[in-house]
Amino acid sequence: MSEDWNTKYGTRRVRRDPPTLDEAIFAAVGITDDQEAQAEIAASLMGLPIESVLAEVKKIARTTARSTTRVIAGEQGAQRSVVVERRVVRRFGNDKRTGT
Repeated sequence: MSEDWNTKYGTRRVRRDPPTLDEAIFAAVGITDDQEAQAEIAASLMGLPIESVLAEVKKIARTTARSTTRVIAGEQGAQRSVVVERRVVRRFGNDKRTGT
């Protein structure tokens, strides 16, 4: 789908692509855990009937339910989170501190 519009520099064309069904369902899964609400959100994004989207949501939910989530437990069963941060070091050719 594209749309033409005029600017002072001439005609411009903007391409507008609706999301795919998988993209719409992925977005809906990030918003809510309820399958019916996911189907409603994805259907509104796609402009499709809820019944056809609900079948796809249930199919995707079955495949994701098979995958397992693993949590690393520390001592005495307590869960730990590990945060990794990257520190950016900026080096310049003439460093005033070292005199180089």
